[in-house]
Amino acid sequence: MKYDILIIGSGPGGYVAAIRAAQLGRKVALVERAEAGGVCLNWGCIPTKALLKSAQVYGYCNHAEQYGLELSGEIRPNLEKIVARSRAVAETMSRGVQFLLKKNNIDLIAGTGRLTAPGRVDVDGTEYEADHIILATGARPRELPTIPVDGKRVITSRQALAMTRLPETMIVVGSGAIGSELAWFYAALGVKVTVIEYLPRMMPLEDEEVSKTMERAFRKLRATVLVGTAVRQVRVTDDGRCEVEIEGKKGPETLTADVVLSAVGIQANIEGIGLEELGVEVERGKVQVDEFYRTNIPGVYAIGDIVPGPALAHVASAEAICCVEAICGLDPAPVDYSTIPSCVFTQPEVASVGMTEQQAAERGIAVKIGRFPFTASGKATAAGDRDGFVKLIFDEQEHLLGAHMVGASVTEMLAEPTLARKLGATAHQIARTIHAHPTMNEGVMEAAEAALGAAIHL
Repeated sequence: MKYDILIIGSGPGGYVAAIRAAQLGRKVALVERAEAGGVCLNWGCIPTKALLKSAQVYGYCNHAEQYGLELSGEIRPNLEKIVARSRAVAETMSRGVQFLLKKNNIDLIAGTGRLTAPGRVDVDGTEYEADHIILATGARPRELPTIPVDGKRVITSRQALAMTRLPETMIVVGSGAIGSELAWFYAALGVKVTVIEYLPRMMPLEDEEVSKTMERAFRKLRATVLVGTAVRQVRVTDDGRCEVEIEGKKGPETLTADVVLSAVGIQANIEGIGLEELGVEVERGKVQVDEFYRTNIPGVYAIGDIVPGPALAHVASAEAICCVEAICGLDPAPVDYSTIPSCVFTQPEVASVGMTEQQAAERGIAVKIGRFPFTASGKATAAGDRDGFVKLIFDEQEHLLGAHMVGASVTEMLAEPTLARKLGATAHQIARTIHAHPTMNEGVMEAAEAALGAAIHL
């Protein structure tokens, strides 16, 4: 069978590439060895958010009296049912992807794809031809020799999404988005959680003020946060307990827990797909590409988690559209990696785009900073979610450099500062854009006013 474009991997990069190519009139095939939608829809973004929603509802029930509601009887989390709901949500989204593929006349080929020659792909013994081949094989949880995963006591995010019984204690190694979200989920359901972060602060890629706020939020949840702490070794004892040797500010010590969750990053799925046979350039575990995702081999492209850049679903989708449109001769603008939004769906949520204050200082950029605490927000006060703030960073010409937010629903607010940065908006333009009242989003306007020295509610 001959195709115009064949894509290996059906995650947010692969299936978006397939649909865009079909929209542009190309004959398209999509190869997938597991569930349609890839890790994001099935074992990442979507099922995680379903779990977190259940934990949020559980929290509301436990604090119902604060809203003038009286509940009788004991409220208990049933992890088996919570996980079942999460899996049902993931399956619904996966079926949605299959529907879109069928609607756009895209051939979904089940199996493991491997490059065999320029323009040729083998899928479990059957060979296909294509003028253009896009690799979108995604990533998997990274494993360290010091944290040997057995899938039962020492687990990755995949097993954490499918547990059916709550452990009494859990140690989470790593406080990036995955580690923080799963740590918050289990802590919110009553598990005694300890988060261990090697770097000096929690959520180390976020603005420093955000990190400090989230450390306080986790401790408020009665979770222990150990930063600047290295995990030397994890082992499982004969009685099934996990012993974790760490070294931090107090020196070497050993912690114990029922379960250890390793959330130390991800590793690109580049093995066994024919890169070596074709001579595709790989450096530091990533496929090397140009601004339109062309590899050094004509007709072979790569997008998503297997190329350098943020390993985020929405980034993979943007890369997919850019790649396909370039293949089809539409001359797209390259992806702007300085304006990539990032979200962490803990409670409070974390949302950011652009430079942090520290990054601006490192580059010698003079800045104006506007802050607005949600304690001054009428909507946040009415909702009972006053934790957090909006922080906007502007240059001397008052153009937005970065936005960093902590609070309820800030992930839904992030689109405005992302667009503002993309369009080069100024503090004055943001401040003079009328925002509906009462909304959480007023915080963006208020922070811009604060940067101008014209704050009304501070």
